[in-house]
Amino acid sequence: MGKDYLAQLKTFYKRNHRLPSYSEMGKLFGFASKKSVFDIVHKWIEEGVLQKINDKLSPTTLFFSLPLLGIIKAGFPILAEENKQYLSLDDYLIEDPQSSFLLKVSGDSLIDEGIYDGDIVIIERRKDANAGDIVLAEIDKEFTLKILKRDPVRRISYLQAANPKYPPFYPKYELNVHGVVKGVVRKLYN
Repeated sequence: MGKDYLAQLKTFYKRNHRLPSYSEMGKLFGFASKKSVFDIVHKWIEEGVLQKINDKLSPTTLFFSLPLLGIIKAGFPILAEENKQYLSLDDYLIEDPQSSFLLKVSGDSLIDEGIYDGDIVIIERRKDANAGDIVLAEIDKEFTLKILKRDPVRRISYLQAANPKYPPFYPKYELNVHGVVKGVVRKLYN
């Protein structure tokens, strides 16, 4: 009963930037008696929706809050027909399909970058990369996935893990970049 009246009260407040008087509430709610208005206002004061300050009604923060109706399980969203959009994951994740390929990650050296054992990374084949890029690199004849860094003092590039348990990897002979990570795909549950 009170919920419909409260919605009417909120609508009145929104339009007029004030609460209605008791007689206006009677008309608004369709009550013939002032006692009915008094009873519902008294209930709202007890619930903390309204308060009286110097014998004048005013809204509380509860008056302006929205109802929490319960718990909803996350599932398939229901889309309106006119709002349907289609997205190909290939188009979204792969900028250059002709030079891209996938690798499955083994190890934990990039966990602080959000790349975990078992993830699939999308590699764009490139010989050049910027410092800070996660790269597929060949360091001293072994392939690895690490962050490319530049040492300004020694004037060489090296590889850095994103896990504090691994040291920086400086090449003894050579370091070649073969690609840059452009995306990560993870299957959360088997």
